[in-house]
Formats: sequence, structure tokens, C-alpha cells
Amino acid sequence: MNLQGIHTLLIDFGGVLIDLDRSRCIANFRQLGMPNVEDMLHMCHQEGFFLQHEKGLMSDAEFRDRIRQQIGRPISDKQIDEAWNSFLVGIPAYKLDFLLELRQHYTVYLLSNTNAIHWQWSLQQAFSYQGHRVEDFFDRIFLSYEMKMVKPDEEIFRRVIAETGLHPDETLFIDDAESNCRTAQALGIRTYTPQAHEDWRPILNGGKTCS
Repeated sequence: MNLQGIHTLLIDFGGVLIDLDRSRCIANFRQLGMPNVEDMLHMCHQEGFFLQHEKGLMSDAEFRDRIRQQIGRPISDKQIDEAWNSFLVGIPAYKLDFLLELRQHYTVYLLSNTNAIHWQWSLQQAFSYQGHRVEDFFDRIFLSYEMKMVKPDEEIFRRVIAETGLHPDETLFIDDAESNCRTAQALGIRTYTPQAHEDWRPILNGGKTCS
């Protein structure tokens, strides 16, 4: 694709960098005895108290207590966290290498709808790569639970623009949710929506076109 004029990359986390396994997560919550968990968990967005947790409007302790209420019996924090984190698979090494390469040519920001439990797991398991820390891969990191807002709401994009001073017409947003990309496009940001498990490196190397 033609990247003329692109100076900033705004990259999603789940489904773009880290691979996800919704069915495994649902199976693990069902094994704990949680009913109808599939109604709250989607690949690109969450519902109910899962969404409140993602927005940072519910603490980790409150989130775990809501899980226990749903299940109706005492289970440990560890059991809950293991079931919840089973949504996350890992980041392929080639994507981490590519992020390091991209930072030599672009300003690279992460913009993710996520929660504290998932993020702490990711810091320990996904970004601890060849001695690197998460800060080595991005110039800035924007997380929904810290910002108290989520994609696709316009306000989260406007916050990123305001805090970084990025120029929308000089920015490429890579996100696996079409709804998120539509909001970014309305603000003048160019977008690309990869498929699950896609190697999207070619879009930055002349391989594909971007809307």
C-alpha cells in the first residue's frame, strides 16, 4: 500500500498483535460453573460487567466477586484469573520483531480495549521477549481501563489525538473491529482491518491496499 504521508501507526492489541481463543475461555468459565458466559464475551467487544471492567469502572476485586456471584460458589482469584486469561494465546515472535523495526520508521502507539488482569498477564507472558519490556515496542500505550473509555467511542480517539498531537491524515490505524475503524475513519484516520491470525506486515510493505 502507499504509505506516503504516514508518520504514525496506531495499533490494536487483541486480535491484531495477540492471538485470542474465545472458545477456550468460554469452556474454562463453563467448567467453573458460570452460566451464559458466551453472551458477555465477544472477539472484539465485551458486555455487562466484563465491559465495566474493561472501562476501568470496576476493580479487579469487584470483577472477581461478580464472577463468584454468577457461579454461586466460592472459587479462588487464581481460578478466575486463569480462566479469564485463557482468552489470550500469545504474540507471535515475528510481530514483536516487526514492532521493533517499525519504531525505526514510525511513531508507534498502542490503543487497546483491555482490563488490568489481561494486561498484567500480557506484560509477564507476551511482551517479555528477548529481554525487552513493553515500552520498547511502543512510543505510547493507551489502555481502555486506565482511560475509563473504550473503542469504538469517538472520545477515546479524540483523547489520543489530544495527548499525542498526532495528525489524523498522517496516521494509520490497524484494528480487527470494523466498528472501531469506522470511528477512526470519521476522524480522518486511515485504517486497515486484518483478519484473525493474519500476518499484516505486507500492508506496510506494499502488499495490500488500505481504505
